[in-house]
Amino acid sequence: MRPEALQAPRRRLLRQGAAVALLAGGGLAGLPVRVQAQAPMPAVRVPALSPRVRLLRNGLQVVLMPDAPVAGRAGTGTAALQVWYRVGGKDDPPGRSGFAHLFEHMMFKRTRHLADEAFDRLTEDVGGQNNAFTTEDATAYLNVVPANHVERLLWAEAERMAQLLVTEPQFLSERAVVASEFRQRVLVDPYGRLFNAMAPALWRVHPYRHPVIGRVEDLNAATLDDVQRFHATYYRPDNATLIVAGDIDPARVDAWVDRYFGPLTAPGTPVPRVTLREPRRERGQALTLSAPQVPAPALALLWQAPGAAHTDAAPLRVAGALLGQGDSSRLSVGLVERARLAQSAGFGVDLHADAGMLSAWAIAAGPAVVGGEARNDPRLPQLDAALLRAVHRLAHGSIPIGELDKVRTQLLTEALVARQTAEGRALAVGWSIVRRQDAGAVDAELAQLQAVRAEDVQRVLRTHVLGVPAVALRYVQGPPAALPGGLA
Repeated sequence: MRPEALQAPRRRLLRQGAAVALLAGGGLAGLPVRVQAQAPMPAVRVPALSPRVRLLRNGLQVVLMPDAPVAGRAGTGTAALQVWYRVGGKDDPPGRSGFAHLFEHMMFKRTRHLADEAFDRLTEDVGGQNNAFTTEDATAYLNVVPANHVERLLWAEAERMAQLLVTEPQFLSERAVVASEFRQRVLVDPYGRLFNAMAPALWRVHPYRHPVIGRVEDLNAATLDDVQRFHATYYRPDNATLIVAGDIDPARVDAWVDRYFGPLTAPGTPVPRVTLREPRRERGQALTLSAPQVPAPALALLWQAPGAAHTDAAPLRVAGALLGQGDSSRLSVGLVERARLAQSAGFGVDLHADAGMLSAWAIAAGPAVVGGEARNDPRLPQLDAALLRAVHRLAHGSIPIGELDKVRTQLLTEALVARQTAEGRALAVGWSIVRRQDAGAVDAELAQLQAVRAEDVQRVLRTHVLGVPAVALRYVQGPPAALPGGLA
């Protein structure tokens, strides 16, 4: 991820009056409170994005989403242009973790007709912006520009798709940038090692087990030939989706796409695809990760989950928000504010294209324990029990309608605020294509969220959390573990 992508986005609040009931801990962590009877929040009708999809002869998928014209109102004058490559951390070669992430950086370097960092000049110098990110399943390149600059950006994206110069100086300079990012995000952050170790702790077979950011030792062992081969394998038109949204004329954009991307050719060999499937765990597992600077011990409980296209995806997102989103979530109120067992706690719902991971985590209140007693810190089993107790109470206790409506409204608001911009609409469709293999599924996503009922939340927690073995990952003060992945 480029450094600017690490900055948290600013979010505006979409107010819906009394539809959002902000509970002061209502039913949180199973603690009884008085809740007034409320009717369920009425469903909000969300305008369909209706992406227009076509496929070029070379395999490039093209998606257009022009702004709907409004009588008497001028257009926004801006457009978002994104290219999503279906190559992510799961596609890194064996022993070469971080290659997809490395190319996120290298694609901003020199091409046959563009100088290094030319995309900054083509976007920022005209009042726009550009960025990129890498996930487990894809790498995406994002541009926002005045609408009259779309043709120039289309040419530039086609240029770096087909004409990137993968040279030794570029490789060495960007490898150093990635190593610096690894130190900043994983080694310097006191809990960076913990969150970086979750995927390797849960996955045993699927390449989701390799952290997207990569390992410095793998990148240091890579050769220029390795990097060039990776680029030729994945950065090609039949492995990409081009999305253009905003104040655009679809006919003109189609003509430009045909002009600049149509002549590109796809290799005769197929794109390699991950076909491994993670086996179901038959028993739980306890692991310990130690690091030299751990201000207070922490614990994470990890479970296998279905992929993003599964029918349980929306209920799992709501369940995760009830447990861990915001200061009024059940884990925050129950473990941090009331029991004072933790200084922070959360619940992650990471649903990828092939499968997913659920994670409940907490950082203990109080100081670190050093020496041989760190692994036996009595706070760790207390956190374990408290996390499971909160999940069990949500899965088997009552869920006040106001609490459920609050969380569903939060999730809906986040999506609606993002979709107010061309970039946000393009991102929503890109995620739908990558994770659900269907651009049109984006129009059903928000209706599915609003349709989640309390019984759906409880069913998915009983099925995917309480009904399956967990991996318990303890994080303590001590010398860095020597085993692969840092786990002992």
